[in-house]
Amino acid sequence: MFLFAFNATKKQQNTSTTVFSKQLLRFMTGILVLITGTLMLSINAQAHEYKVGDIEIIHPYARATMPQQTNGASYFNLKNTGQRDDKLIGIESTIAKTVEIHTMEMNGDIMKMRNVSEIVIKANNAITMKPGGGYHIMLIGLSKPLKAGDTFPLELEFERAGKLEVMVRIEATPIDGAMTEHSH
Repeated sequence: MFLFAFNATKKQQNTSTTVFSKQLLRFMTGILVLITGTLMLSINAQAHEYKVGDIEIIHPYARATMPQQTNGASYFNLKNTGQRDDKLIGIESTIAKTVEIHTMEMNGDIMKMRNVSEIVIKANNAITMKPGGGYHIMLIGLSKPLKAGDTFPLELEFERAGKLEVMVRIEATPIDGAMTEHSH
């Protein structure tokens, strides 16, 4: 009789252990799926790409502005995967009264910024727009402040590839003196 009771208790322990193991496995699988999904969303949120003809537009973004700020800037990378040069010849958006292609360079201690009519993207080459130098898209007369987390449309026109609308994601502005190129 005692042996029978011992065997029954041992079977209950094995069943309890098996049930616990299955529950733990389901829980861990759920956590893994959640982590993987979150990583995929954050990767997708950081890098968004568009393509028209041989031109790739990679990660269009703008920096958040202060409420009283009337100008902003947008940046992205342009990659020409074709065998012929192309040009960015036009740009429009409803977020600002005027949208211009600008270039910025430092000449000694003086920053020089100027409006240019086009950006040539050489065949099998790329151009990187970023704060602090080179090309950027100037947004003059903002219709509203650029708020981190929001998006706005930007229509790009290329000489060969044609027109394409991209969505620009507004990112938080780094604290360390980031809005200097937005204030002209």
